[in-house]
Amino acid sequence: MDLAGFNPNQIEDEGARQAIIYLLNVVEKQQEELERLRGENERLRAENNRLKGQAKRPKLPPAGGEQNKRAGQDYSSEKERQQSQAGGKKRGKKERLKIDREEIVRVEREQLPGDAEFKGYEEVIVQDLKIETDTVRFRKEKWYSPSEGRSYLAQLPWGYEGQFGPRLKAWVVVFAFALNVSEAKIEDFLETAGVSISSGQIAAIIKREIGQLAPEKQALYEAGLRSTTWQQLDDTGAKVNGQACYTQVVCNPYYTAYFTNPGKGRLTVLEVLWGGQGLQFCLDELAWAYLAECGLPQKYQAVLASWPQQQMLSREQFEARLQADLPQLGPQQRKWVLEGAGIAAYHRQQTWPVIECLVCDDAGQFKRIVSDLALCWVHEGRHYQKLSPLVGYHQQQLEEFRGRFWAYYRQLRAYQQQPTLTEQDRLRQEFDQLFATPTDYEALAERLAKTKAKKADLLRVLDHPQLPLHNNAAELGARQRKPKENISYGPRTTVGASGWDTGLTLVATARKLGVNIFTYLHDRVAHLHQLPSLADLILQKATADQANSAGHSQPP
Repeated sequence: MDLAGFNPNQIEDEGARQAIIYLLNVVEKQQEELERLRGENERLRAENNRLKGQAKRPKLPPAGGEQNKRAGQDYSSEKERQQSQAGGKKRGKKERLKIDREEIVRVEREQLPGDAEFKGYEEVIVQDLKIETDTVRFRKEKWYSPSEGRSYLAQLPWGYEGQFGPRLKAWVVVFAFALNVSEAKIEDFLETAGVSISSGQIAAIIKREIGQLAPEKQALYEAGLRSTTWQQLDDTGAKVNGQACYTQVVCNPYYTAYFTNPGKGRLTVLEVLWGGQGLQFCLDELAWAYLAECGLPQKYQAVLASWPQQQMLSREQFEARLQADLPQLGPQQRKWVLEGAGIAAYHRQQTWPVIECLVCDDAGQFKRIVSDLALCWVHEGRHYQKLSPLVGYHQQQLEEFRGRFWAYYRQLRAYQQQPTLTEQDRLRQEFDQLFATPTDYEALAERLAKTKAKKADLLRVLDHPQLPLHNNAAELGARQRKPKENISYGPRTTVGASGWDTGLTLVATARKLGVNIFTYLHDRVAHLHQLPSLADLILQKATADQANSAGHSQPP
């Protein structure tokens, strides 16, 4: 039977029609299970080959066509969600160039006829690059005082500590974190340029200079959190000394910050949002609401109720008290208590910016930490992209719905430009209609119900039009770490991981602020401090943007 063009609604008998619809959904579930088992079989085969020391099977793209979409796992929604944009005028390259020197090219006079007249100049701009060493022999004055019995020796200029100057050190950091060049290739380049240096010296430069810049990372992160009431958050897998870890990425339009940790649970996310300075814990009404929602047994809640309320404790103090008073707590229950008390302390403290809204995906570790979540529409759209029905009738229903899904998304984008209360109400009603779409395809019906349950978080943008509709900025930030890990195989220590986080944070933030990262690093390495800090630039730009958009981002 050809299922491609089959439509069960053409069956007149109601009982037969319902039976066929049921059987078609059974076929879909069996096909879905078959695809899952195929994928699991491929993973097991690859792991078996790895254990045998055999080469990995290369990941090849599907041969093309709808038939092979499942094999390729292509869940991109870029074409569907983007509106076609009229070709804007791009700024010319020449406008951005700084002219370093000007040279007049003359016509040989003997080539000119006697009646030739001078008509000015025709300009041609040519870019070139000059790479040369600047090896300095410093002759430091040395004086001796017989009366004091001591010598006085002139100090080298700032940044010239060791064997290498500030420009070279700045370039090494740029190569390592902005260009993702391995230390071995940095050594090759510098040797080619005439610098005598070893890979060990390069590693030492990176460690020393990045370590000195760690306070700048912390300052810009705090400024970034203060610059908007909302932040974007995502995480990605990472390796430290070959062990599986996670890198959390926090960002907004003015900065991107990286934090690598052994886990990615709610307590880890909470510590990242709290500046990585160590968690504190307390019991108050927020903690009690959390514990009630988690379902902590009343007998344990009664013990916690006897503790002093609203008292801030360090992690060591809180866990010691838990161990003394509630040693019988199971691992999950203990985690609930720590999470509830940690969240309560985060919102009670006043030394660190408290985030009001997180833009993120629907992962569990991001929930309940802040007052509001704004879920990513692109992530939600991927759930529908992953559906791959076998039956043509179901394919048609899914395709029609996906077209309406992205049309609604584009309406939300238009609303952000001109928010009104009338349009807000209309979009809320249309959301209900869209995700109540009747369908005989059970997998689609289940997904529609799940999306509808997230209505408040998906439509947070209606009350706050400045919020992004997707979490692409955090996702792109997470992807920036991968090339460096692929080239350098990951840091070997937690100190090295922290250095990676600092370097990547400075580079990503400088790009967002339009700051030349080499110029910035040289200014810091040489201790010139002629440039404002990235933290100051974040707050300046955020203040200017808020002043420009005042009165235009909220519905009347």
